[in-house]
Amino acid sequence: MRKAGQSLVGKTFMAIFFGLLIVSFAIWGIGDIFRATPPSSIARVGKTDITIDAVRTAYNNELQRLGRQFRTVITPEQARLFGIDQQVLSNLVNEAVMSEEARKLGLSVSDQLVARSITEDPAFRGADGQFNRALFDQVLRNASLSEAGFVHEQRSAMARIHLAEAIAGDLTVPMAAREAFNRYSTERRTASYFVLTAAMAGEIPAPTQEQLQSFFDERKGAFQAPEYRSLTAMALDATSLAKPESISDADARQRYEQEKAKFGTPEKRTIQQITFPSKEEAEAAFNRIKEGATFESIAEERKVPPQDLELGTFTKSEMLDPAVAEAAFSLQEGATSGPVDGRFGPVLVRVTKIAPESVKPFEEVAGEIRAELAKARAGDQLESIHDAIEDQRAGARPLAEIAKEKGLPLVQIPAVDSQGLDKAGKPVELPGRDAVVKAAFASDIGVDNEPLRMPDGGYVWFDVTGIEPSREKTLDEVRDQVAKLWHTDEVSRRLSEKARGLTERLEKGEAIEAVAQDAGAAAKSAADLARGVAKDELNADAVTRIFSVPVGQPGNAASGAETRAVFKVTAASVPPLAPTSQEAQQIETQLRNGMGDDLVNEYIAQIRKDLGVTINQQALRQATGGGDL
Repeated sequence: MRKAGQSLVGKTFMAIFFGLLIVSFAIWGIGDIFRATPPSSIARVGKTDITIDAVRTAYNNELQRLGRQFRTVITPEQARLFGIDQQVLSNLVNEAVMSEEARKLGLSVSDQLVARSITEDPAFRGADGQFNRALFDQVLRNASLSEAGFVHEQRSAMARIHLAEAIAGDLTVPMAAREAFNRYSTERRTASYFVLTAAMAGEIPAPTQEQLQSFFDERKGAFQAPEYRSLTAMALDATSLAKPESISDADARQRYEQEKAKFGTPEKRTIQQITFPSKEEAEAAFNRIKEGATFESIAEERKVPPQDLELGTFTKSEMLDPAVAEAAFSLQEGATSGPVDGRFGPVLVRVTKIAPESVKPFEEVAGEIRAELAKARAGDQLESIHDAIEDQRAGARPLAEIAKEKGLPLVQIPAVDSQGLDKAGKPVELPGRDAVVKAAFASDIGVDNEPLRMPDGGYVWFDVTGIEPSREKTLDEVRDQVAKLWHTDEVSRRLSEKARGLTERLEKGEAIEAVAQDAGAAAKSAADLARGVAKDELNADAVTRIFSVPVGQPGNAASGAETRAVFKVTAASVPPLAPTSQEAQQIETQLRNGMGDDLVNEYIAQIRKDLGVTINQQALRQATGGGDL
């Protein structure tokens, strides 16, 4: 085209060609290319738009909160897997619903009330406990909020709170509900019982091939081989970069002198103390001690019992009263101080025992000091090395080559499941295992994964190199496991049948002692049983079953893998609920909160239906890291 454009004919041709091209674009609608804009909102509730920025901010804040809580980095893939994006959007939609309804009802919050809520917020108070304007501006600046935007959000939030309080703020909890709750939580039962053991199931022959195959076919889902993934991972942290041999002897000795107390036990003193109402009385007592009176005799005169005389054994920094500490640690063993103006009045102090400090010599801790210094210096290099590795990753350089060049450890995992276990069921050795495994199972082969930030400040890069899909195992692979489960199931079935017959005898009025004796078991009694709490030979499921049977009636329940309890409920008691007791108030508060939450949720659900809610799922995925806007 360049050559053709150099001649007159070529120039004419090119002018005609581009003219036709321009006309064709005009006909087809090139304007749409320039007019098309990415969506600005993710959801619309009535007349309220939930913007992409609002969702992105709330989503990132939630990821940071969860990251701090679980001490790990949550990737966008993990967040979508856990439904965090949908949860954040649902919360914003609910807020918009309440704001729309508050606006519809004409609810408003005065400027004075909003201002008071801000000035009384502890987050904006300085060291003097008063509202601090500079701190307020700093918090808003750190959160990328304008003052007008923050005030607007505060006003909306307060209106939503007032609406919620109007719906569920003054609920009356019926006495019947309180009594039912009390009965459920405080009822105690007594039952007589005996236990059928596996030996009472009789001799169980080995299963035939047909029985084993049939048992396996009915439970194939329980013998599923999990999906396994092959991983290559490379860790970058201060420990892997540290070179203790590079730390000089002078630097190590300097750190040793600075932190000498860290390498031993500080001096401790056992101290006695007598408190006086005035300094004059303390001075008089001290003069008597100088003249020959004993510390104990002074304590006896002042009616100080021996146990109150002993203050304890402390290091100087552990003592609460600085003046007493200073006096005690300036005395010789067995000596008594003069009057000391202590925090709780004038005192005389005596030191009865001194345990001198014990510090390890430098030679003994030199290796530890060098490792610590090397790790601290290596931490300063982390970010620059991280950036260099990211540049190499952007150039599609394999992890193995990067690890070799940087001298970093490379870990290759042939197979790991989503729980971090290998095919033998053992945890794999992998840096940041839990976070890496979660991220790997949310990724795929060939994906350029973001490095994961570790709690210690390091990074882990990983690649998924292979995927072995989940599959059903064959009977031959799990024959021993299936045979064991078949045997347990057969024991349980036989004991269940036997227990059913014994329970029928109890229903007909036979004494539990006689029935237990015929079964070859000993009848026992369990008192003060609490719902769902195991006791003696009765596991939690058996106790729960006891609470489902009327008093005076028998029953039976599994009380282990190969045991079954046959029982008869003999008594039940419920402590009365005093309306003014603390327990009654707690029950009422718990029920009121639960009922209030239910009312507000039902209210929001109905208003959502009335207003209509539209959600752009594609925009949500883009805003939360699933694509580019």
